[in-house]
Amino acid sequence: MELLLFPHIEEIGVIKNSAIRLNGFLNIVDDGLKIYYVQEGKFEWTINHRPFILYPGDVALILPGIAFGNENNVLEVGSFSWIHLRIKVNKKGQLLTGSWSSLSDSETRAVSKILQMNSSPVLQKFTEAGHIFKSIQSELFNQEIGYQARVNHLLDEIFIQMSRQFSRISNPGRDFPSTFMKLEHELRQDLSHQWTVEEMAALVGLGTTLFNDTVKSYSGFSPVSYLINIRISEAIKLLKKSDINLTDIALDTGFYSSQHFSTTFKKLTGYTPSQFRKNHSRTK
Repeated sequence: MELLLFPHIEEIGVIKNSAIRLNGFLNIVDDGLKIYYVQEGKFEWTINHRPFILYPGDVALILPGIAFGNENNVLEVGSFSWIHLRIKVNKKGQLLTGSWSSLSDSETRAVSKILQMNSSPVLQKFTEAGHIFKSIQSELFNQEIGYQARVNHLLDEIFIQMSRQFSRISNPGRDFPSTFMKLEHELRQDLSHQWTVEEMAALVGLGTTLFNDTVKSYSGFSPVSYLINIRISEAIKLLKKSDINLTDIALDTGFYSSQHFSTTFKKLTGYTPSQFRKNHSRTK
């Protein structure tokens, strides 16, 4: 009943299990997104057919379409909280939170990328999630003034905190060379998107100012110039394929128009895209 104002919350709850239950935790696949927080006990769960052992303070993130449960369908002794959200996935595979979230489009996109790019879906000793879960449950139970806004804010907060935690794990000790490689990989995966510096910084878990300084110190370029160089290098690969027209190459590599592409390409290479393609054809 308390979820009537929250159509984006499929279910939320706490399980306190005092005895092993056979067939109590089946392996299933759901369309929504689930977050589990272990309060007590030890749980052996499989996520996307991979085994994980979770202890108190650990969090499991189950993305839409991912199989989750116990390999033997057993619910072990212990307690955990969970929340199941109706999160849609668009054609590009990006998570869409919905109108309830106050995150901007660029923040939502960055959070989606971070949550999906991590090799492990488990955060160890992430007790902050437990505090947020308790606050959500308290707001729903007490229903004091402003509780609807407060619950939605707390949902945003758990996404933000999980994204930051995953970013720290992905970049231990701020190993920027490997971080740089991961960033470049993500940018090349979707060059047609108009990346902002804020989005790029979020992908590596840095603030905008520190990201600007670090990229310039490491590469000698500003983040924007670095991105343009990636766009041009990808365009060069595509220009060598004679069956792709120049306008498609321009849009696919993130330029606003063929004219913008031509101007930038000539500035950085000394050739227009057409000249480069002709020269390449002669040498082939």
